[in-house]
Amino acid sequence: MRAEQIAEAFPAVAVDSNALDAVRLLATHRLPGLVVTDTAGTPVTILPASQVVRLLVPPYVLDDPSLAGVLSESMADRVADKLGGKTVAQVLPKPPPDMATVKADDTIVEVAAIMARNRSPLVVVMSGGGLVGVITATRLLEVALAH
Repeated sequence: MRAEQIAEAFPAVAVDSNALDAVRLLATHRLPGLVVTDTAGTPVTILPASQVVRLLVPPYVLDDPSLAGVLSESMADRVADKLGGKTVAQVLPKPPPDMATVKADDTIVEVAAIMARNRSPLVVVMSGGGLVGVITATRLLEVALAH
């Protein structure tokens, strides 16, 4: 089975999109991440949901996780405040993660290797004509278990 056969349509957001809207899209659809495109619609990176979760945590707690126990839950409520007025480009990790990309004719094993090497919850499937779709880790496992 080839990547193009298991690729699915997937939401994408542009780098200049509203960050809060992008995070709502992640949360509402329970996505593992989002494909981020340039203003022309070409995929450029992936914004993993795990990176968005980091916005819930103050930097000093990332440095010393033992401090997390003394913070109130209302700290997490401030994520909307942190995202207000920002673009997706402004909340991407610096430097942005490399986009895990596979070719349309890559095999399932090749897809799994790229996903594992990049530690990415999804890979973008590309062909000469551009974006074919996306394969999530759960979709890949579903297909692998069916064989």
